[in-house]
Amino acid sequence: MPASWTDKLRNGRPHQVKPVPINIAGMKTGQVMLVPSPQLVDAFIRRLPKGHGMTLPELRHAMARRHRAEVTCPITMGFQLRIVAEAVWEAHNAGAKPADLTPVWRVLDDASPTLKKLSRPAIAFMRARRRAEGLV
Repeated sequence: MPASWTDKLRNGRPHQVKPVPINIAGMKTGQVMLVPSPQLVDAFIRRLPKGHGMTLPELRHAMARRHRAEVTCPITMGFQLRIVAEAVWEAHNAGAKPADLTPVWRVLDDASPTLKKLSRPAIAFMRARRRAEGLV
């Protein structure tokens, strides 16, 4: 049986801060790069105050700064953000209250590629949570 998104969130590899090995995804060789774990992304988003949205580039920049890096890997961030979003959706479907969920909707706006990868009901849920917090 494949791991659930919640399992992937709990069991992801630890984050790393290391030099960018090659020019890729807008990053330059040698820049100090944060490679986030799903737990790190989840913890960062949990600290965003209610009603405070952040774009994906802003999230990557803020996380890099917090970990003394120049950049956050946008490729890994996409994977980890999806894990967080899908785990939130699983928890919601299991009956968790919105107050107990990681408020990933504060980062997933309509411009976010990650939002487009979720199921239609999950997208509708994220948009409804954004509206409820005045983020649209």
